[in-house]
Amino acid sequence: MAGLLLAAGGGRRLGGRPKALLEHRGRPLVEHAAQVLRDGGCGPVHIVLGAAAETVRARADLSGYARHDNPDWAQGMGSSLRVGLAALAGSGADAVVVALVDQPGIGAAAVARVLAAYEGAGSLAAAAYAGRRGHPVLFGADRWADIAASAEGDRGARTYLQRHAAALTLVECADVAEAYDIDTPEDLHRLA
Repeated sequence: MAGLLLAAGGGRRLGGRPKALLEHRGRPLVEHAAQVLRDGGCGPVHIVLGAAAETVRARADLSGYARHDNPDWAQGMGSSLRVGLAALAGSGADAVVVALVDQPGIGAAAVARVLAAYEGAGSLAAAAYAGRRGHPVLFGADRWADIAASAEGDRGARTYLQRHAAALTLVECADVAEAYDIDTPEDLHRLA
């Protein structure tokens, strides 16, 4: 079960501060988020970088993780998802759990619960918070090509998930995680 961390955003609403480099618990947020995937049971873990990729590599300890650059990161999360899924193609992984770098309230317990929903290469599952779909999301390998083909802009896989809602298993995680994003300067107080 692979992990895929989307960490390419430029933090436009944060004044151009790449989210991957925001400090959380004494280290860059990208380190924290990658470790959450690993601690939740994913391996290998792939990270898609974009904005300030060289600076992220220089400041964050990403040893032990596969790193991929998204030159089109400014086009939105969909382009990063496509880069990550392309990197996983042919890797032998049965499924991937996708997480976002800007959600530090989601920990290993939520990742492990979503991983437990795996039921084969056609699996489709997502964490839910009071019944509302969120991250992380699990995609069985048989779905990767169709997801990549539909991923666009900042919607990522949202359109695909809406079209396949009947096949989606929601895994309640509100008791073990908080699904907030770090998007604006007002959100920075959530980082410890």
